[in-house]
Amino acid sequence: MPRLVISCVLLGLVLAGCIPGREPPAAPLPPVGEARVALERAACEKRGGEFRKAGAGGWVCLMRLPDADKSCRTGADCAGVCLARSMTCAPVKPLLGCNEVITSSGLRVRECVE
Repeated sequence: MPRLVISCVLLGLVLAGCIPGREPPAAPLPPVGEARVALERAACEKRGGEFRKAGAGGWVCLMRLPDADKSCRTGADCAGVCLARSMTCAPVKPLLGCNEVITSSGLRVRECVE
């Protein structure tokens, strides 16, 4: 007899989980379009960055670097990149476009970031 009671209780618990309308709440979808851009802008500005249009319809968060315009010999001297022409640290990160930079190992290369 106790097995019958336990079986009935377990069956009742299983069936209780099948009640219509008791589905778990769905996770919200991530924002898209203008709502996503607004969130990214707010996050960028909260970190102290400047949110700008970049390329064909894209956006970028430009962060001002603490060692901007400081003299450098290699990329290891900078928080961002060492600009080959002026031998100074780049003012922002990321540095957009094509620029001659000095790598951390001292090589002069052309770096393009879009």
